[in-house]
Amino acid sequence: MTELTEDGGELRFRGGRLASAVPIAFFIVWAIVQSGVLGVGDTTGLVIGMLVGLVVGMFLVKGPWKNYADAVFDGMTERVAATAIVAWLWAGMFAETIQVGGFVDGLVWAADAVSVGPSLFPALTFLLAALLATGIGTGYGTAIAFTALVFPAGVALGANPVLLFGAILSGAVFGDNLAPVSDTTIVSAVTQNADIGGVVASRLKYALVAAVLAFAAYLVAGQAMSGDPVNAGTVGQGVSALGLVHLVSIAIVIATAVAGRHIIEAVSWGLLVSAVLNVALGLAEPSAMLAFRASQESGLVQTVDSIPVIGAFVVPVAPGETAVAGSLYAGASGFFPLIVLVLLIVAGAQVMQRGGAFDAILSFLLDSVATTVRRAETTMVLGTALVNAMITINTAAEIAIAPYIRTLGRRFNINGYRRANILDANTSALGYIFPWGGGLLAGYTSMQSLPQEYEWFTQAMVVNPASVWPYVFHGWFLVGVFLFAAWTGYGLEYVPDRVSEEVKRV
Repeated sequence: MTELTEDGGELRFRGGRLASAVPIAFFIVWAIVQSGVLGVGDTTGLVIGMLVGLVVGMFLVKGPWKNYADAVFDGMTERVAATAIVAWLWAGMFAETIQVGGFVDGLVWAADAVSVGPSLFPALTFLLAALLATGIGTGYGTAIAFTALVFPAGVALGANPVLLFGAILSGAVFGDNLAPVSDTTIVSAVTQNADIGGVVASRLKYALVAAVLAFAAYLVAGQAMSGDPVNAGTVGQGVSALGLVHLVSIAIVIATAVAGRHIIEAVSWGLLVSAVLNVALGLAEPSAMLAFRASQESGLVQTVDSIPVIGAFVVPVAPGETAVAGSLYAGASGFFPLIVLVLLIVAGAQVMQRGGAFDAILSFLLDSVATTVRRAETTMVLGTALVNAMITINTAAEIAIAPYIRTLGRRFNINGYRRANILDANTSALGYIFPWGGGLLAGYTSMQSLPQEYEWFTQAMVVNPASVWPYVFHGWFLVGVFLFAAWTGYGLEYVPDRVSEEVKRV
């Protein structure tokens, strides 16, 4: 009987090390059946799948179940999960606040003014999403903001919803892969003993090739898949360009992030500016951003309502309709099921690590498959794909497989820049392709609130996570570019070809 040691030792399972992958494997099968086979896009349903998977895994443990439970708790407290959660919460509040300020109406007005039709809209969306993601360094935040703001504008113009969602995710992939301030960029560089600046410069030749191909694909697919404007004659009537003032809010977020400020600080400044613009320009009432819907029968509510500063946030309602509401509330609360899901998935990954499933898989690849430089680089690409299929948070997946990439690369004298590029490209791309990936689900969660935001936006326009994966063109092309590079030697550098030095994130 083996116990989990106090310093985080191994768990042993009936069936060997691979049995520790049962919780994650069970969840993946559940997600495929729920979303892909049955067409049920329900994040809370995925939470149940992961919970059941963790319960099933517990019955396979040798030794005290307490050790297994400790591993689950340790996984749920991992910093990588908290990083994604923070990005979702802040980006959700920011996107909702801009949305109530009429930014979508402004986009519809601008698209009509410059004659951007439904066929061109997905390609343009890809470029703009890539710009934002590169500037702020978070693909998750970009997926949330663009799905809440740009997606409904494109659908209203007649762009295909599935293709448009794929374009948003592709832009998020581009920024996650290339942004110097992105967590995936930093982790890939540091774990491979390479400097961040050199890594970013060396990956341009891969990212830009994939981006050009993706842009062309969105132009062609946009032409073939575009439809008619939604509710022609009503959508777009009376829209104003004034909502475009929130481009200032977005610019502040980008500029602050590029200046080296933390993403929380950058988005918080954008959030503050957007709220001030909403009130100053009459774009939205304070209660549209934060409202305490309190009982009108309360004497205290009637007193508070007479005080302008406080009363602006208090909305008297019937006793049975009390609630907290507004863009801040909606922007944060919509991600609560996804937050729980991510914590549970990272817990499942922790079980896999302590149970040895990761080591078993990667040792097989290291010892039996990677026998030449070409095969070594190919297994790096495929190995990162395998890990990303099991861990939905790309940074967490990157951390899990980074030692394998470093060991294999050093065995064949492959330069740290090349190793970091292979590691980052695949973890950035696949986290937005798999239907249970964190980036895709973040955008999908933001999309679920749109039928309540717009009368014309029907439930049929909400994209099922299982249907978008073929249209994340930049993600697929990025993986394809590195498979091509592995087999042809394109961009291959050995250690003597370039000197890199280790850096630390501060």
